[in-house]
Amino acid sequence: MDDSQIVHRVLQKDPTALYLLYDKYSGALLGVILRMCRNRFQAEDLLQETFVKIWENIGSYDSTKGRFYTWAYRIAKNTTLNALRKPDLLIQTDELSVHNNKAQSEPEQDFAELNGALQKLEPHHQEAISLVYFRGYTHREAYKEMGVPLGTFKSYVRQALSLLRENYSEQLVILWFTIELLA
Repeated sequence: MDDSQIVHRVLQKDPTALYLLYDKYSGALLGVILRMCRNRFQAEDLLQETFVKIWENIGSYDSTKGRFYTWAYRIAKNTTLNALRKPDLLIQTDELSVHNNKAQSEPEQDFAELNGALQKLEPHHQEAISLVYFRGYTHREAYKEMGVPLGTFKSYVRQALSLLRENYSEQLVILWFTIELLA
């Protein structure tokens, strides 16, 4: 059964159709959420919240504007970002703080240099990063789009992120990608 058929059933408030979407996309969405919050328990709660939002807002999904996964991916990203911004969900002890308070108190980072670094990557690295982080493709979809083997595609993504991390802190790279995704 394809996504359009499943989405139509969710629109009719068929809970079994939501389970089908969950089975199909929960792994990929959990990975996105987990990379952002780095806490398995919080990620699982946010995944559940994401699917509740999908259930409640399925009427706003428009297949002419993009694939279902891309729409669900943005809901997961936004849900996670909103949760990370709420101070009541953060652990407040110094030893277990979810956020680095020092980084929060520093002046805003200048992302122009990091953006320029992306432009300096090899074209295949740029395309791999663009497909996964900006266009919402899964690795399995993106490697086909690029016409390379899956392992090669994954190597492109790893190499590109490694090159960016060599010159920039991992937190800055993650923050920058998050800002770009929401733009």
